[in-house]
Amino acid sequence: MLVRAITPNPAYEFAEEVRAGLTKPGQKELPSKYLYDDIGSALFEVISHLPEYGLTRADDRLLRRHAQDIIDRVPGPVVVAELGSGSGRKTRWLLEALARRQRTFYHPIEISRAALIRCQQELRDLESVSILGFEREYLDGLLEIAAHRKRGQRLLVLFLGSTIGNFDRDAGIEFLASIRRILHTGDSLLLGTDLEKPAYQLIAAYDDDLGVTAAFNLNLLARINRELDADFNVGQFVHEARLNEQARSVEMHLRSTRAQRVAIPIADLTVDFEEGETIWTESSHKYSAEEIFDMAGYADFRCDAQWIDSEWPFAENLLIAE
Repeated sequence: MLVRAITPNPAYEFAEEVRAGLTKPGQKELPSKYLYDDIGSALFEVISHLPEYGLTRADDRLLRRHAQDIIDRVPGPVVVAELGSGSGRKTRWLLEALARRQRTFYHPIEISRAALIRCQQELRDLESVSILGFEREYLDGLLEIAAHRKRGQRLLVLFLGSTIGNFDRDAGIEFLASIRRILHTGDSLLLGTDLEKPAYQLIAAYDDDLGVTAAFNLNLLARINRELDADFNVGQFVHEARLNEQARSVEMHLRSTRAQRVAIPIADLTVDFEEGETIWTESSHKYSAEEIFDMAGYADFRCDAQWIDSEWPFAENLLIAE
């Protein structure tokens, strides 16, 4: 079952954010959340299986190996809310461990309806697990779930993968603090964080040989064409992955291969691109294992436990609301 978002005009919000990003002085930007329409979500599922992109497999290995330990550290009864569930495949390990202890209520929160449907299909065979998905922005969905918890129930929030890395460091801490303000003392957050690794490995993960990540990034322009009646010539842009050593991040850009003008009627915008000019579409920040403890503290959490994958530097971190 899905709970649909009720908004006056979703296209209007999209158009406003596209207009703001493409008229930003200096560096044009588009919010990374808009990469994940139905097509983008499907492409990201393919990316997660690519040999260059070891992050998803590391995430899965840690959850598979340590699910019981994670659940044993979370007192019950527990309601599970996941921010950005994707297909829900790796969440299965945690839900199976929790279902051995209690009847489990699982609430995936996604802006992509297709992702929610795939998640429910992936997990519908789990016994003693009830699934109710929310087609919402992360915090909006979490607020709704938290408001309907029963007396004595604790929340276990899952924020897996490396989505926290899409925020710069200060914004990431503020987002964790926003989650904390919704939670009660004793609630939990399981946070996935991609760790620092060699430059060649990072660039390959975001610019694979098959070009799937390029297609994923370029789909954002195709989405603007589909939904905002724009006339981007997608063939005149190329995907580019850049290492930002100062920020300790990988950036994804779309670079214009020629000087051109693009009309976006629904955003009431005409935008000029110089040859070589880019649109910054996503950042993925990388962390040291130690700094996660400090981030947790700044957001009024305590890092109770941390599990690190040995094949691809990646950590699952169990944060407890203080």
